[in-house]
Amino acid sequence: MIELHHYPSTASTIPHILLEELGVPFELRLVDRLRESHLSPEFLRLNPNGEFPVLIDGDLVLYETAAICLHLCDTHPEAALAPPVGTPERAQFYKWLIWCSSTLQASLLAWFYPWRWVDVDNPMGAVQVRQNAQVRVEKLLVQLDSHLARTRGPWFLGEVYSVLDPYVLTLCRWTRDFPERPARTFTHIRPYLQRVLERPAVQRVFRREDTPPPYI
Repeated sequence: MIELHHYPSTASTIPHILLEELGVPFELRLVDRLRESHLSPEFLRLNPNGEFPVLIDGDLVLYETAAICLHLCDTHPEAALAPPVGTPERAQFYKWLIWCSSTLQASLLAWFYPWRWVDVDNPMGAVQVRQNAQVRVEKLLVQLDSHLARTRGPWFLGEVYSVLDPYVLTLCRWTRDFPERPARTFTHIRPYLQRVLERPAVQRVFRREDTPPPYI
């Protein structure tokens, strides 16, 4: 039985949606961040970084969202939630998956946790980090919007739904409280996010995680 250790509205939502799309049995294990359970010795043995998500699949313990997504795609190729290995489409898939993880997600984390990048006695530095992170994220959303304009398909890769769609949805959702230009304000991003939100698997996850509106 697959186990997903998660906390609602974090990056763990992405493999949660993916597991629902796959339709495979899995157990959802809540790690209560409000009680700092993610810093407990038990959880740190699973992920020494103290972050979500963590997937347990038999003897395999796996963290890092993109790695978990790739593992689930590779172990369930019949679901076709990633292009075939060795194709140009797969190469583009890799590019965008890593872009989501190491570029957009990393920039969003700088906005949410700016104090991680400055000294504890430098609150104005944290303010500057957040301001610069927001400028950076807005530029990345412009890139995302332009990509969706070019594909002209219902999904991120065009006609075929993939794990990139819940990944982009989750990251765009994180911008919903931006004081300027959240993802929903972009011409092509907004209708795209609405289509992803309508997926039954996404709706099931939002209900199970008790995700409050607004969703984007």
